[in-house]
Amino acid sequence: MGSKRNFQDKVVFLTGAAGGLGRAMARVFGRAGARICLTDLDGPAAAALAEELKSEGHDCLGLPLDVTSEEECRAAVNKAVEHFGRLDVLINNAGLTHRSPFVQTEARVFHRVMAVNFFGSLYCTQAALGHLIPSRGLIIVISSIAGLAPLLGRTGYSASKHALHGLFESLRTELTGAGVAVMIVCPGFTRTNIDKNALDGDGRPTSHPQSTVGRVASPESVAHAILAAASREKRLLVLSTVGRLTYWLTRLCPGLYEKIMARAVASELQRG
Repeated sequence: MGSKRNFQDKVVFLTGAAGGLGRAMARVFGRAGARICLTDLDGPAAAALAEELKSEGHDCLGLPLDVTSEEECRAAVNKAVEHFGRLDVLINNAGLTHRSPFVQTEARVFHRVMAVNFFGSLYCTQAALGHLIPSRGLIIVISSIAGLAPLLGRTGYSASKHALHGLFESLRTELTGAGVAVMIVCPGFTRTNIDKNALDGDGRPTSHPQSTVGRVASPESVAHAILAAASREKRLLVLSTVGRLTYWLTRLCPGLYEKIMARAVASELQRG
């Protein structure tokens, strides 16, 4: 399938820009000619990244943004539109995870993970949609294989990602005819900070290492795959061999998948 979109002079609003995947996507879309509003909870890091990219010849704006605040999401989108004059692409990338069995996870951890992963994407999309419709824009949602399949020890994270699929697959149908495309991305294990910043069951940063399956991808390779898929307006991008195998196993042999997954993450679940 040939390219349907190019990103030359298009304006991209990116959340979670200071993280590994966010930084990689900023560079990749910038090299494709996009102008980028970089937002992150760590405002100074977003501003520093913007200055770094400006020094490389990219047109960038760095803003602080707590995506759990509906008001901040609306204000940041408005600032981006005021600065660049339009909005063409929204990338909902900000994310948070936890590593803890359900029975050891306090409800407030579920609230926090859902606030960032689900409501953060919801708030930004509500703020951006009125600008994306005139530009016949694109919404990119960074989900996870956990949005397609069960994931032991991360019930809250998996729930938030499943919720994203329900929201954005339904929104896509509502946008039929409006010219706004929606692409959901499900990366596999990637070298980013999300697992370094994972919460434990009591809401504090976890000290337990993450179990991984298969090759851990670089943020740069994932970012390039996202740009290529976005240019073709793919609806769903499932990355990595393990990811694609998981996608089909959960649909064809769910019991087998659960046994394989249980063995893969047993070390995490056996902690005291």
